[in-house]
Amino acid sequence: MSNKSLLLFSVVAVLALQFGCAPMQPPAAPDTRAADEQAIRDGEAAWVKDFKAKDVERVAAHYADDGSSMIPDMTLMTGKNAILAGLKEEFSDPNSSLDFHPTKVEVAKSGDLAYSQGRYSYVSTDPKSKKAVMEAGNYVEVYKKEDNGSWKVVADIATREAPPAPIKEVK
Repeated sequence: MSNKSLLLFSVVAVLALQFGCAPMQPPAAPDTRAADEQAIRDGEAAWVKDFKAKDVERVAAHYADDGSSMIPDMTLMTGKNAILAGLKEEFSDPNSSLDFHPTKVEVAKSGDLAYSQGRYSYVSTDPKSKKAVMEAGNYVEVYKKEDNGSWKVVADIATREAPPAPIKEVK
């Protein structure tokens, strides 16, 4: 074997060892943020329908098992049992009605966390006057992607813009 052949063989062998022993990079995960954003928007639309139906179990199913709800005039509710109890109290009001829509949904590049923010309106019964009142405000939902690919709320935060006001009757 000539010196040139030996040198070429040595270089090829070193390169083969170097690249053959280097750890392989895992393939990049696909970017699913657009689909995840749509899933969250669709989930919030379903959530509104569940509220309108006053379906306690279905409303609570939008929360992670350790999720928290921080809404005006109620104590912090953490965990499914506390959220279920709060919803049962809320739904016992015959005027209870909630409508909300996201104005923004952002999904992390990692694909495991997201948030939505938007506006809400809530109708309830004033405990003093016994008449229907409406409040409006803003909300933020923090989502975590579950192992099964579904999105669950880990933090539900609402802030109202003003105290509830009587609903004006339309004549």
